[in-house]
Order: sequence, then C-alpha cells, then structure tokens
Amino acid sequence: MKITKLTTYIVPPRWMFLKIETDEGITGWGEPVVEGRALTVQAAVHELEDYLIGKDPFLIEDHWNVMYRGGFYRGGAIHMSAIAGIDQALWDIKGKALGQPIHSLLGGQVRDKIKVYSWIGGDRPSDVANNAREVVARGFKAIKLNGCEEMQIVDSWDKVERAVETIAVIREAIGPHIGIGVDFHGRVHRPMAKVLAKELQPYNLMFIEEPVLSENREALKEIANHCSTPIALGERLYSRWDFKQVLTDGYVDILQPDLSHAGGITECRKIAAMAEAYDVALAPHCPLGPIALAACLQVDAVSYNAFIQEQSLGIHYNTGNDILDYISNKEVFHYEDGFVSIPQGPGLGIEVDEEYVIARAAEGHRWRNPLWRHSDGSVAEW
Repeated sequence: MKITKLTTYIVPPRWMFLKIETDEGITGWGEPVVEGRALTVQAAVHELEDYLIGKDPFLIEDHWNVMYRGGFYRGGAIHMSAIAGIDQALWDIKGKALGQPIHSLLGGQVRDKIKVYSWIGGDRPSDVANNAREVVARGFKAIKLNGCEEMQIVDSWDKVERAVETIAVIREAIGPHIGIGVDFHGRVHRPMAKVLAKELQPYNLMFIEEPVLSENREALKEIANHCSTPIALGERLYSRWDFKQVLTDGYVDILQPDLSHAGGITECRKIAAMAEAYDVALAPHCPLGPIALAACLQVDAVSYNAFIQEQSLGIHYNTGNDILDYISNKEVFHYEDGFVSIPQGPGLGIEVDEEYVIARAAEGHRWRNPLWRHSDGSVAEW
C-alpha cells in the first residue's frame, strides 16, 4: 500500500480535517489545526506531504520521526499540529486495513468507557449555575468553566471576589459530589494565581487548569504550596520534551496533551506513559471536532492513568456546526451516566461524512480568538 494524496478541508466552526488516500482505496482522517492558525497549519501539512507521497502508510513510527527529526527546526504549535493530524490519519488507515480499532493495535483497551466533562458558560454567576444544573441533569458528573476574565499581573480584590462568587454559586447549585474544573486559561499571573488558588480551596475543585502559562512553570511550586487542589496543565505543550521538565518539577498532577497539537496518537501515547511513571494523571485536552475526540479516546482506552476526557459537544465555540454534524455514525460517541464509550470500529471508529465536509469547506472559516485589553489599554491574555 502507498500513500497517494493528502487533502485538507477548513470547516466551520474553527476546525481543519485531513484526508489521506492510498492506492488500495483505504483512506484515513486526521484533525490537524491550531485554533486561529488553520491556514498556517494547512501549509505545514502540505510541506510534509512532499515526503509522504509514495510511502507505506503502515510505517507510522518511522514517518513520525522523519517528520519531526527530518527538519533542522522542529517542535512548536504549528509543526506538531501538522504532524498530529497526519499521524491520526495514518493510524486510521492502518486500523481500517487490519479491521481493528487503533486501541487494539496499541495493546488493547484497559477500559470500556471514560468519564467526560462538559463545558459551561455564562456572563453572570446565576447564569453559570443554571447552565451547570442543566448539564448535571443530562447525566454529566463533571463540568469545567473559565475561572475568571482578564486579570492584570496584580489586580484589585473585586476580580478575586467575582471569581470566587461564581464557583461558590455553582457548588451550591450542583452539590458537593460533582467535579468542577476551573480553567484559569493562562490569564492569571503568579501574584494573583496564588491568591485565587488559596481562595478557591474551600470549594473542593476537581482541578485548577493552567493557573499560570506553561512558560512560567516555576511559579507552580508556590501555587501548589497555597492549596491542595490538583493542578492541571499541558494544552500548550507539544512534545514529550516539553512535558519532561514539568514532570521532573513535580508540581503538576494532571497532564492535558492535545491529540491535535502534541504530535498525535504516537506522541501522546508516549506522554501518557511518561506521566504514569511519575504517578500523574492524564486528561487529554479536546475542545475540537469529532476526529480529534476519536483520537483521544484511542489513547484513553490504553492509558491506565487516563481518568477524564474533555469533549466539545455543545461548547460555546461551536456556532454553526457541532461535532456530530461531520460523522454519519453519530451513535459512536455514546454518552451515558457521565461517561462516553470507547469506539470499537476499525481505525478511529468514526465514519466521516465526506460529502458534508466538502460542502462546509466551501464556506470555511477564519476564526480568531477574542482580543482583550485591560482597563489601562494594555493587551490582556485571553
């Protein structure tokens, strides 16, 4: 079998899909994208295409090493996301050709299902609480929300009070046993992060996510000393080498590699194993589309330390299209009692509706994240 063609589709709401074709008629799908940089990743995919055409798609490990090591400059969001989507598609091809789900080829599943959490949004604490109640009523056992809006490096106490009020109202609304993940989104700098971490301690959070940006990881030591809440981090790290020092430092409790950013299935499987060796949990980042979610579930299936999976069904970013729109076997993501089943079909286990993908790619998108500014006019982290 030989690779014959790579085709990319930029589709709403903010995703990009990749189809890899072979001379035996078997195709694989991947989701290489950086939110807000889809066109740049698209160019990177087609640069790597020059090497892949004519190659045996089964040699995934070798192709990964060539794509990563074959260029003098390597790593980072764009390069690793391009590799990620290609890697997903190659695994999809191999699984389909052998009639096996990818997790079977990775050693076999250790679980039948995995807990999922649902994003909630809202402008006021009462709105957020109502949204949380509705999500819990649908069977979810865990939720996640942004913990605050923009916050300067040292900010006023009213910002802290608003953040705490929101979490307090949610905890009262949904009771003591529903998991709450609070995402600081890298918006908070060290001086305020340790304040927020301490003030949120009484609400028994499932985790706090990106309390500071990954590049400021030296601050995690002090934050960890201000609370016992598990710290999650990793959506903006792109390889096992990026995660290595985080694990060595020992202050992060949950790693969140993104299967569409951190080198795909091949690399995230290795990151998961590294985390297990440090007794650190795995919760893959996935606010993206159905291909990315299917890839995450393949790694979740074989990773003992995976405990929960992010998924974007109904997320506030999904305007115009949602994850089930692009697949014909919509039942594959079977949600029940706060869990989602591990797909059992060959490859990724999903059937992409190519005709619909092509139709929506005709519209495409130029999604950009919001640009925020502080009250003094300086740019704020989003």
